[in-house]
Amino acid sequence: MLAFIIWALMGVAFIVLGIYALFAKSARPLGFWSNAKTLPMKDVKGYNRAMSILYIVLGMLFILIGLPLLFDAKGAGLIIPILGAMFLSIGSMVVYVTVIEKKYKA
Repeated sequence: MLAFIIWALMGVAFIVLGIYALFAKSARPLGFWSNAKTLPMKDVKGYNRAMSILYIVLGMLFILIGLPLLFDAKGAGLIIPILGAMFLSIGSMVVYVTVIEKKYKA
């Protein structure tokens, strides 16, 4: 149970970041890569909206793949969240590079 709570808090952090990006009034684009400068964007508001959708969906899927931790946090139930997190991370990178960055990069 504790493992799922910690897992779900990470998903909630993604959702909160997405909501923040959705309602942010600053003209600063939300970064995706850690410790990297964000490229100049044509439409910062549209870019932040796309990033917020990405983060909210990622957070909800992250919580969803953590559900097996409620039932089996030691055996096979641990494999699904671990592999799921890996595939979600790779999938979000692919969506960012092929869709979002391509559309909004100046």
